[in-house]
Amino acid sequence: MRNRRVVCGAALAALVVPLAGVGEAVAEPTGTVYVQSFVTGLNAADSGGTVVAHNPKGNEDHQQWTPAAVAGGYELRNTDQSGTCLSRNGSAAVTADCGTTAALWTIADAGSHTYTISAPGTTTYLTAVSGSTAVQMGAAGDLARWYLTPAPPATTAIPSADTRSLDQVTFLTAHNAFANGVDGNFASFPVNLFPNQDRGISGQLSDGVRGFMLDAYTVDGTAVLCHNSCSGVSGPVPLATDIQRIVTFLKANPGQFATVFLEDYTSSSVLKSSLATVSGLSDVLYRPDQEGVATTGWPTMADLAARGKQLLIFSDRTRAGDISNGYSTRDTFGVMYQREWTVENYWSMGAGIGNSDWSCYSRWGADRPLTVDSKAFHPLFVMNHFRDVPIDATISSDNGKLQNRAQNYCAPAARKKANYLAVDKYEKGSPTPLTTVGVLNTYVLAADQ
Repeated sequence: MRNRRVVCGAALAALVVPLAGVGEAVAEPTGTVYVQSFVTGLNAADSGGTVVAHNPKGNEDHQQWTPAAVAGGYELRNTDQSGTCLSRNGSAAVTADCGTTAALWTIADAGSHTYTISAPGTTTYLTAVSGSTAVQMGAAGDLARWYLTPAPPATTAIPSADTRSLDQVTFLTAHNAFANGVDGNFASFPVNLFPNQDRGISGQLSDGVRGFMLDAYTVDGTAVLCHNSCSGVSGPVPLATDIQRIVTFLKANPGQFATVFLEDYTSSSVLKSSLATVSGLSDVLYRPDQEGVATTGWPTMADLAARGKQLLIFSDRTRAGDISNGYSTRDTFGVMYQREWTVENYWSMGAGIGNSDWSCYSRWGADRPLTVDSKAFHPLFVMNHFRDVPIDATISSDNGKLQNRAQNYCAPAARKKANYLAVDKYEKGSPTPLTTVGVLNTYVLAADQ
């Protein structure tokens, strides 16, 4: 197995050793965990004495628990509130004083790195509730399966350059890479006063950006790049122009790899015809759909480099949406449906100034939580770290905190290391996002056991 998961098997094994019989040893559980729903990816959190499912939010919001072996089972002690434990009152999940029968739990292996948490001697389990933030006592099933995700994640050194796979690498990604005020018009007034980037696509490539978020609209039958809409935008940059810049760079720099993320408002026919004008695209385009990645896993970066497969293109459209509109599917011409290959957190941390929201949860809701995974195929994790409106002072502060959020908030939330760190004005902040990318590229999350 590739070294992807947050879960350190040895550590979690210590959490779930059954009660000792005669002559049996019990491994003492150690460390802090999130009690994270297998179905929704949300965390069990204390909320004024009631246990509810909240968006993962690191060490905020009373979401961290410390399992402790006690006579008859385990307690799950809230790390924010001394003497307070995960407990139950009839069918309700609550927090209450530790040391009581209601705060005693049996923790058992439920497969695929998940566990059940039950009232000892019963078949009554801690359960999430589909479509709700409730956490309660209920019957067995997927809603009664929980990850015990370590906080902070356990890590090991990244594999060598010749063996590391695409899903083990992190790339600096430019949010609204086209909205830079250098390459051409991207929005009408007043949106054009707030570029997301300070440098054009060629400058971004030279600086080490390898992920590009582009918004594609149709004007006069051609895919062009606009922010919010193309109304009132004179001479927007054609999508093919920026893709050509990327392809030309890649062909001049063998071994480099880039990814394009399309916020895609085009028909498949317009997108196909626009991409067809990009010289050399087919030479470098990587097609995971044709290589069985969904069942065998991602290739190594060395393999991609050796074959000259250097560019991956995603669209945020859905296969079902294209079919219902009577379009040909985009993967027939090499554009992948992003929701089939990645997970992505919600795009906004809040307004341009003021308090920020560091919680990490799926942009696409409960149908595709950040925790989606399988033994063979690990979806790539796109981590957004920007606000509604790009304000320089706020960007500098936020970018300087990127490493903390990536490691301590979003990695446990997704049970994956971020593969793409998407930011505004990537050159701002201390440390800069590129420095943070370098740090993430020194390790992977602890191996499956």
